[in-house]
Amino acid sequence: MKTFQPQPGFVVQAYQFALDPNVTQEAALRSHCGAARAAYNWAVGWVTAAWWQRKAEESYGIPEAELTPWRPWSLPALRKTFNEVKKTDPRFADWWQENSKEAYNTGLANAAAAFDNYAKSNNGKRKGARMGMPRRKSKHHARLACRFTTGTIRVEPDRRHVTLPRLGTIRTHEKTRKLQRRIVNGTARVLSATVRHDRGRWFVSFQVEVKRETTKVARCDVTVGVDLGVKVLAVMADSAGEIRYIPNPAHYDSALKVIKRLSRRVCRRQGPDRRTGQKPSKRWLKANAERTRIHHRVANLRADALHKLTTTIGSEYGTVVMEDLNVAGMLKNRRLARRIADAGFGEIRRQLTYKSEWNRYRTVVASRWYPSSKTCSNCGAVKAKLPLHIRVFRCDGLDCGLVMDRDENAARNLAALAAACSTGTGVAGDLGTRVPKPRGADQKTRTTRQARKDPAGRAGGAKPTHSRTETRDLHQDTTTQLGLW
Repeated sequence: MKTFQPQPGFVVQAYQFALDPNVTQEAALRSHCGAARAAYNWAVGWVTAAWWQRKAEESYGIPEAELTPWRPWSLPALRKTFNEVKKTDPRFADWWQENSKEAYNTGLANAAAAFDNYAKSNNGKRKGARMGMPRRKSKHHARLACRFTTGTIRVEPDRRHVTLPRLGTIRTHEKTRKLQRRIVNGTARVLSATVRHDRGRWFVSFQVEVKRETTKVARCDVTVGVDLGVKVLAVMADSAGEIRYIPNPAHYDSALKVIKRLSRRVCRRQGPDRRTGQKPSKRWLKANAERTRIHHRVANLRADALHKLTTTIGSEYGTVVMEDLNVAGMLKNRRLARRIADAGFGEIRRQLTYKSEWNRYRTVVASRWYPSSKTCSNCGAVKAKLPLHIRVFRCDGLDCGLVMDRDENAARNLAALAAACSTGTGVAGDLGTRVPKPRGADQKTRTTRQARKDPAGRAGGAKPTHSRTETRDLHQDTTTQLGLW
């Protein structure tokens, strides 16, 4: 899809409003979201059919030149083919005219992005975990969402209604004065609108190009290091010597007792069962809606607290230093996963990153391998080990003897990292400082040599073992154009 580049002085941000559709409008919303899912499933099936056909033909010994040609997955190609088959395909012929073309374009665009991400991940051009092949979306589990980029997309002057293509004018649950006032003044332009169903409610999000005045930070020459945690959400240590502790609101833990009680109530009532065709009872729907409201409230409280925290940090300091935390790996710890997810480490970093363009402050991300907690903020000595249950840092240096809270020490090191990166002094916090690795841990993957032994147990010649990066490169050289088989 088209990527919008904001003009100088403009930023692209979102305005979200809850909707109050009537019965007819809600049915139309579900129809559009279902059309997007159907177009996505068609694109996945159309592209992968050629892949499996080629694999079957290769098993029969058919030469490469005679194999079924690859089917393109770009958005223009998918859109062109879909427009040709939608009038004759029995899956769409009877009802495709009931929805806006933007609904089908949403599904095709999502499919094109999914295939592109899969190809890049399979070829080593995409960071993160290896992605699998795109799969069909289930009717019962897929999130209902649809995006509109053309047509009548308007915020009504009464500030209580929005107009969308083919859906008409829908009443909003809250006033839209924040966006409508900017549109009237000529400081905002709506680019697209996305409707989605989340936690039992319908929402509309407008992607808007907004003229935003750059806000100067209060202390542009002060650097702050932000160390995130579970017991204390954030410990901030700035270059001026000020230390601030931000307690963790723990919204989910506060509501956990009520959620458990409501969950037991839902389980005791007759719920839906797709295997037997059993319909949920009215008492189950009522109890489930009450539980959903609690989850929705917790999510809103968390989002409000994180926005207030990041806005406060971004409006005060000129340089913000954060950690590159492996949140996905941290969530695998079953003892801390719930509290880590409730804290929202990744959301804090995301908000600080995009808000830096609004207030023009600098963000520095420390390396994931930088030992901020193990390094003494006073003398620079680095501990070999520092278990997580030890919350007080005690320096092992003979002439230091620093005793400090573990998180405060890490925040001080992060604050010093910004100056070390710019000056390259080699002191504690510099990326070039060499630290001991007692367990041999390193972010680099090396080529190792493993000694071979004969059946008698005598050491023989060395057998080279390829590193992960080398193995991936060798795999790319031996695979086909898409790296699939």
